[in-house]
Amino acid sequence: MTASRHSVKKLTQTCAINRVALSHFDENFCKTVNILTNSAELSDRKPFAGGRVKRLRQSLGLTQSRMAADLGLSVSYLNLLERNQRPLTAAVLLKLADGYDIDIRAFTNSDTDRQLEETLEALQASGETPGRSEVRDFVEQHPSIAAVLVRLAKGSQARPADDAAPTAMALVRAHLLERGNHFAALDGHAEALADTLRLTGASLPAALADRLRARHGLNVRVVPHDVMPDRLRRFDFHNRQVLLSEVLDGASRTFQLCVQLAALEAKVEIDAEIAAATPALAAVGPFATQLLAANLASYWAAAVMMPYARFHAAAEQLAYDMELLQARFSAGFEQVAHRLTSLQRPGARGIPFVMLRTDRAGQISKRLAAARLPFSSEGGNCPIWVLHGAFEQPGRIITQVAEVEGGEKLFTIARTVRPQMTPWGAERPRFAIALACSLDHARSLVYAGGADLFTAPAAPIGPGCTRCLRQDCRQRSAPPSGVALSLDPGSRGLTPYQFNGDPRP
Repeated sequence: MTASRHSVKKLTQTCAINRVALSHFDENFCKTVNILTNSAELSDRKPFAGGRVKRLRQSLGLTQSRMAADLGLSVSYLNLLERNQRPLTAAVLLKLADGYDIDIRAFTNSDTDRQLEETLEALQASGETPGRSEVRDFVEQHPSIAAVLVRLAKGSQARPADDAAPTAMALVRAHLLERGNHFAALDGHAEALADTLRLTGASLPAALADRLRARHGLNVRVVPHDVMPDRLRRFDFHNRQVLLSEVLDGASRTFQLCVQLAALEAKVEIDAEIAAATPALAAVGPFATQLLAANLASYWAAAVMMPYARFHAAAEQLAYDMELLQARFSAGFEQVAHRLTSLQRPGARGIPFVMLRTDRAGQISKRLAAARLPFSSEGGNCPIWVLHGAFEQPGRIITQVAEVEGGEKLFTIARTVRPQMTPWGAERPRFAIALACSLDHARSLVYAGGADLFTAPAAPIGPGCTRCLRQDCRQRSAPPSGVALSLDPGSRGLTPYQFNGDPRP
């Protein structure tokens, strides 16, 4: 019996003998330890999860010395652990789960070998032949981005040589998902500034304008649409002005001022996050780094408007009532939805939401996730999902209990939004926003009040017709890819074709 297996068995006995003392652990914690006791992963080979430990530390904004102190380890040992030169022992797993409120299973899954082989194949198909250990390190440290590379390699077709933007966007989305859309260092920096601005006694827009003028010599001007018809914000460096379009509503003007301030006062923090991001971003050109920088500036701006501690407390107190949160923080519906996906501070976590934004054609333009729920990394194109039905009731919040193919149930809040005012005769953009969470969290939402969530019928939804294997869907518009189709001349089913659900080899 290995030392790791012996340690886990000893801890399992401790759980059985002293359950009361361990009651502060997650409710499934002891079950998880029992699973680990019999796990082939621990008995047959030592688990190395340095990349996952490092990602956790970075997402919490901790230095190695701080995490080492929290776990009762030396800094040198933690450094070796993160570099996969020491295995992740059961004792350290327990400390991680207890100290940082995480699911221990995230450090013990057995998907890395499969993902390693798929990533190697994808790279070799492109003509690259990196070393196996190098690819393993990359997969361990950046599993979401490795998954995107594999998916792009499997589904790639001939494209123009300069069509790099979709790849860059996919990689940045994967990085945000990998971090759970939570950046502790940016939150802390923005929260400190927000507290300083509150001491002025002025409204936030006025305080921002005063700070831009006093500290940076910049004046804020709202200009007519015909003066700046194709911009919402512009930094006029020579005249030392920040120009805002009159088509922006109050919340959007405040947000744009915060984004401008991010370039002036949060550059060090944003650059540090970019430096910590994957080197794979640089492989697709500078646009990926620029896009990540823009996302981080927007994150910081939202954190100034909705400081973490105050916003989290208000969300819990108001049972996540979106419109009351809008009123309390002078923010827009989409801004509040964005912010709700980022509430993952240890000890003050919010509901782990997935947020998607789509247009009438079903094209998803935004995807943020605090948890790896269905649709967190792909999908969300099912027409039965309430997200797409929001266009039928513009401006009204609608809800749905849905069940995905794997059996997991979700609760979704959806509403249409308009990003800015438009002059008469101009195209009026309209999008729909969805916030989805596991049904287990729905009891905390004002929108689920009085509903018998677990006995009510759930709408059967999927990731989109070409990837959905539901047999009898009346809404199906295309067969699933990779399955053998058949036609019965003597009958007609709910769709023109039949399939057995087994992918072709």
